Amino acid sequence: MGDKIIIFDTTLRDGEQALQQSLSLNQKLQIALALENLGVDVIEAGFPVSSPGDFESVSTIAQRVKNSTICALSRALDRDIDACYEALKSAPRFRIHTFIATSALHIESKLKKDFDEVLAMAERAIKRARNYTDDVEFSCEDAGRTPLDRLCLMVERAIAAGASTINIPDTVGYTLPFEFASIIKGLFDRVPNIDKAVISVHCHNDLGLAAGNSLSAIMQGARQIECTINGLGERAGNCALEEVVMAIKTRRELLGGLHTDIRCENIYKTSKLVASLCNEPVPSHKAIVGSNAFSHSSGIHQDGVLKNRSTYEIITPQSIGIKENRMLMTARSGRAMIRSCLENLGYEAQNYDLETLYGQFLKLADKKGQVYDYDLEALLFLNLDGEAKLYFELENLTVVSGTLPTASVKMKINGISQCESSTGNGPIEAAFNAMMRLVKLECSLVHYTISAKGLGVDAQGQVDVGMDFRGRIFHGRGLSTDVIEASAQAFNAAFNDIYRSLRVEQSKEGR
Repeated sequence: MGDKIIIFDTTLRDGEQALQQSLSLNQKLQIALALENLGVDVIEAGFPVSSPGDFESVSTIAQRVKNSTICALSRALDRDIDACYEALKSAPRFRIHTFIATSALHIESKLKKDFDEVLAMAERAIKRARNYTDDVEFSCEDAGRTPLDRLCLMVERAIAAGASTINIPDTVGYTLPFEFASIIKGLFDRVPNIDKAVISVHCHNDLGLAAGNSLSAIMQGARQIECTINGLGERAGNCALEEVVMAIKTRRELLGGLHTDIRCENIYKTSKLVASLCNEPVPSHKAIVGSNAFSHSSGIHQDGVLKNRSTYEIITPQSIGIKENRMLMTARSGRAMIRSCLENLGYEAQNYDLETLYGQFLKLADKKGQVYDYDLEALLFLNLDGEAKLYFELENLTVVSGTLPTASVKMKINGISQCESSTGNGPIEAAFNAMMRLVKLECSLVHYTISAKGLGVDAQGQVDVGMDFRGRIFHGRGLSTDVIEASAQAFNAAFNDIYRSLRVEQSKEGR
C-alpha cells in the first residue's frame, strides 16, 4: 500500500457548495494555484455539467495547473462524464470522478431504483470514463450507511470495471471512528481485487468526527483522504486538510510512518486566502489555523511556554507558516508573562518593582480586557490611575453620505474644542480623514474589523482597529449601534494610546 497518503482537495467543489454565492473564475484559479503550491496531489476543480461557469472554471484550471492532478465530478451519467472530459482534456494529468448512491435509503428514496440497477449504472459509468483516461475514481455515496455485503460487491465490481481509486464517503457524517475503521477493514478483508485500487475516504463533519474518521481509515489501509481547506463543505463541512495533514505529521511514528507531500509551511497563508476569497472567516478556536491556535492567555500556560514551548504547544507556529505564537496579556496573565514582555522591550528587572507593577497591570486589564506592550510601558512611566481625562475626546460626529461622502468632527484636544471636515471614499474613511487632520499624528490604518454584538435591530457594532505609528501597531475599539460612530470611537482610542506612547518617550528622554 505504501506509506504516502494522497491528499485530494475538494475546496473548489464540495467546499464551494457551502458558500452563499459561487466563486468567480478568477477566485477559483487563485485557490487552485495556491493548492498546487501547497503540494496537493489531486484538486477537484468542480462539477462541469452543472453550469457553463463551472465548466469554464474547470477548463481554465486544467490549463493553468501543472503539478497537481486536476479532477472533475460527474454523476453516473454519460453526459456528465463527457462534460468532464471536455473540461479536463487540456490538463497534463486529469481524473474523472463519478459517483452513485449505494445505501438503501438513497437508492429507494432518491434514485427510485433497486441495487442491481445501481450496480449496472456504476459499471457503465466507470467504463465510459475509462474511454477517456486510466485515472478514474468511483464513489459509493452514503457508504457509511450501506450494508457491508452490498458495499463489498459494489467495490469489487467497480474495480473490475476499471476504477483505479475507490472512494468510501461518510456522506452525512454519521459513523463513529471505530465504526468507520471497521468498514474499511471489512473491505480489505472481503474484496478480492482490493489491491488493484487506492482506497479513498471522504468524511463529513456533522458529528465533529471527520478528521477522526479519516485518520481511523488510513490506519486500516486507506491511502487517500478527501478534504477541504478550513473544513469548508456541505452542512457542517468536510474533513479539514490542515487538521489531518498536521495530525499525520505530528503523530507519524504512531501512524507507522505515514506521511503526505503537503508543504506544511504554506498551510496558514492558504487558509487565509481561502477564508478571504470565500468570505468565510476562520473561527478563532479552529484547530491549526484559528487565531487562538497558538495563543496563550492563562498565566500557568504562559509560564510553561516561556520555560519550554513543548509544555503547551504540540506543533510550532512556524511549521504551518506563522512567525510566532501570541502571548495575550489579560487579567489571567501571571508575573512571568509581564516580566518576559518587559524584557523583550529592553527593561531589566532592577528597573521596576514587579509586585507594584503587577497590581497596576491587573487593574488596567480588568478595565481594558487586553493589555498591550505600550500599555505596560505607560504603567512604568505614567500615573495612569490619575489619567481619567483623555488627551483626545470625540464630542460630535456628523456624516453625509452620497456621491461624495463628507464627515464633520468636533474633538476636544487637551481640553480645547476643535472642528474639522473631510471627504473620503465612504463615510468611515471621511471620518478618519477628518480626525487625522485634528490629531496631526503621522499614522496609517492597517487593520479594521466589524463584528455584531447582539441580534436584531438593537445589535451593536464593535469595531476593532490597528494603526501603524513609527512601525508599532496601536489598537483601538469602539462599540455603538452606529458603525460609523463605533469606528470613530475606535480611531479615538488608538490616537490616545499613540499620544500616551509619545509621553512615555518624552519621560524616557527626561530620565
